[in-house]
Amino acid sequence: MNWTEISVKVNSEYTEQAAAIANMSVPYGIYIEDYSDLIEQSWEIAHVDLIEQELLNKDRSYSVIHIYISEEDNAVEACEYIKELLLASKIPFEFVSREVNDSDWADGWKKFFKSTKIGNKLVIRPSWENYENTSDRVVLSIDPGAAFGTGTHATTSLCLEILEKYTNNSSRVLDIGCGSGILSIASVLLGATCAVGVDIDAQSVKVAKENAEINNVSDKTRYIVGDLADKITDKYDIICANIVADVIIKLLENVEDYMNDNAVLITSGIIDVRENDVVSAFERFGYQIIEKHTKDNWCAFVLMKGK
Repeated sequence: MNWTEISVKVNSEYTEQAAAIANMSVPYGIYIEDYSDLIEQSWEIAHVDLIEQELLNKDRSYSVIHIYISEEDNAVEACEYIKELLLASKIPFEFVSREVNDSDWADGWKKFFKSTKIGNKLVIRPSWENYENTSDRVVLSIDPGAAFGTGTHATTSLCLEILEKYTNNSSRVLDIGCGSGILSIASVLLGATCAVGVDIDAQSVKVAKENAEINNVSDKTRYIVGDLADKITDKYDIICANIVADVIIKLLENVEDYMNDNAVLITSGIIDVRENDVVSAFERFGYQIIEKHTKDNWCAFVLMKGK
């Protein structure tokens, strides 16, 4: 498959805001080339202060946000939409687009995806990288390919941290908009009895199945191509929806049909400027907010259906 790669170069002070705009525009296929906190991050993640000279020589005053749009989508429209939002937000930027194929995609972003500790129990490890597990964490190996979900983005890491708290050895988990399969796989590694992932994108479902195999959890996971929960018939103890605000609001119309008694609904992918819209929808559909978590400009909520 061919892709359009959009590269948006901004000063480092605008990185989070521009990345949020990118995710609002295309909720998959994005990585951020940002060296502003290179030294601090290398110590926090790897506990080393020896960094390759090539990285040390990088200009840390700016970042580049790489966005990938499949040939099946309207790249021209997405480009114009992103430009419009950046201009409206008064963010100075440089904008470049080019055609790439799947192998260019893989070679491009893999350089920036490193093992990352999440919460108190998990570490997300790229499948091609060695990781010395000195802290006895649960290691989730992943190769996201062209699917969203490496664990490094705030929306996904928030979900992982929440899953760590709520997953137990009797949990049945449903992940709506599963992307790379990272949340469903994590839930099983954390003790869930089974997990089902649904995604409208067949490529994401293929990638999720492959990642389940890498982590030896294929017997406890199942992946379905579908639009939200239209192919789901069972009920679950934990439902994850790491998508975008408008889709979450739509999901609230009938997601209760798939929730066991006392089930929790974990919603993420909500940019802060849409928080009030989503919270209003929670109230309208009778959901109680049990917890709210924030990271960067993103919000995640834990919900239960009101009695």
